[in-house]
Amino acid sequence: MIRDVLRGAAAGAAGTTALNAATYADMVWRGRPVSEVPTQTVERVAEMAHVDIPGDGDARENRALALGALSGIITGVGVGKVYGLTRSLGLRPPTWMGAVLASAAALVAGNGPMTALGITDPRSWTTTDWISDVVPHLAFGIVTAATYAALE
Repeated sequence: MIRDVLRGAAAGAAGTTALNAATYADMVWRGRPVSEVPTQTVERVAEMAHVDIPGDGDARENRALALGALSGIITGVGVGKVYGLTRSLGLRPPTWMGAVLASAAALVAGNGPMTALGITDPRSWTTTDWISDVVPHLAFGIVTAATYAALE
């Protein structure tokens, strides 16, 4: 079981790299800015937990931005670990189905907290917004499932 979870963590890290690459490629392609939603999520969670993000001005902003990015990495590796755990428990769909399931799990794990906190509302997203979110998560799922299969 531990081996499967570790394989999943490695696969999730690879998937996270693919998600980030797809996101940055979209930013280059469209000239769009970085999303402020992860940073806003960190700030909201810190506020709710009554924890201050250290620093003033740019230093505080930079820390919140970095914490938002790190939370994405943690989420991706975590989804990968769950992927490995489910495989060790006997759920072994074909790689293509694993890719779809990992993509869906990453979408929920990434967007769920932001939606629950009221920072974003996917019901108000445009088609372009959805494409900008779904395509990187599909890259995550494909790379996560393929990496896991390669490590088995």
